[in-house]
Amino acid sequence: MNGSAGDNGVGTVDVGAVDVTTVLGLTRDLVRIASTNPPGHERAVAEHLCGVLDRLGLDPEIIEDGAGRASVIASTASDSGVGGSDRKPVLLVNGHIDTVPADPSRWRHDPWGAEVVDGRLYGRGATDMKGGVAASIAALIHCRQVGIELPCDITFHFVADEELGGRHGTAYLLDQQLIHADAAIVPEPTSLMLCIAERGLMFARITTHGIPAHGSEPSRGRSAIVAAAHITDVLHGRTFAGSAEHPLLGRTTCNVGMINGGIGPNVVAERCVLEVDRRAVPGDTAESLLDGLRRGIATAGVSTDDYDIEVTTYCEPSEISPDNEFVGLVADAAASVLGVTPTFTGLPFTTDARFMRNQLGIPTVVFGPGDLSLAHVVDEYVEVEDLVSATAVMARIYSCFTASKHLHHT
Repeated sequence: MNGSAGDNGVGTVDVGAVDVTTVLGLTRDLVRIASTNPPGHERAVAEHLCGVLDRLGLDPEIIEDGAGRASVIASTASDSGVGGSDRKPVLLVNGHIDTVPADPSRWRHDPWGAEVVDGRLYGRGATDMKGGVAASIAALIHCRQVGIELPCDITFHFVADEELGGRHGTAYLLDQQLIHADAAIVPEPTSLMLCIAERGLMFARITTHGIPAHGSEPSRGRSAIVAAAHITDVLHGRTFAGSAEHPLLGRTTCNVGMINGGIGPNVVAERCVLEVDRRAVPGDTAESLLDGLRRGIATAGVSTDDYDIEVTTYCEPSEISPDNEFVGLVADAAASVLGVTPTFTGLPFTTDARFMRNQLGIPTVVFGPGDLSLAHVVDEYVEVEDLVSATAVMARIYSCFTASKHLHHT
């Protein structure tokens, strides 16, 4: 990588120079378009983004998977940065456009009203992560407004389905070989900290088997619910001391989130199902997580013949070294704009960054506006000041990214 946060005229990029009306307007427009997942209604917001990006001359395209789920790709380069020995380096911005559901009856502010009150923009997706998507576009607009000639090409992937694992979004783009970049930013809500590691997850379904009997004579049977209760007791909250410990993420965790068993109070339960959430840290694998569950169940005294276990979802953990050159560039850009040394952090959940880091070896930093604790909650909001700051930092990054085309192989 060549260049630094002070190159390419980026002294003109600062918080005070950012037009708040641009990033605020973009965010409000996106929040007002519901894109709830499930079921996955991203089409309307994808079409809106295509209009915005088309007006910027980026020739956007909607990519649909077989289920009709819509993602948007666009680039400042006519060939999306693919091929050519003298091409500019490519910086990818990957942001999801789906949101979790919202129950308007529980909100003080309309989830899709995009109200601004006391410097806060309220709405579903304001912080997770339509604010980050808007800031990434506003950053490009700002660079053009102040006359900065970018040393790189910016590729935008605004994707479906991140909230439910990304199968219809980033994973589909990966399968179609549409992801090409030297480095990537994922503007998820990080409170303007640099996220360089994130947990993975495993959802597992544990089914216990019992022997039914009349409820008046429970000793004649064997209750699947009792077995499930013993398993819950040993698994829930377990930290699995034998697992790896990560400096930013700690150890793997386990949550028993759902239980369903029996057919009535007068029957000893023959079957009970537990839905379990294990969070993984770098060093864990699907096999090691599953083995940890089995070892935990063994301590509950439940025989292997009396239960089945099925992995229903697995997303691997991911990380990037704090010493990576791209991490340093992002940190320098954030420090120069915000005036403070940025904090490195890890996320307790998974994002689409894992696809770029793990499958493609692309250096990827998660950095964006919004407080993580406000994601998925009633009366979700993002601070307008955070939107402006994120826009300025991302403009700075755009302005000084001059990586060699082989950076992501290092």
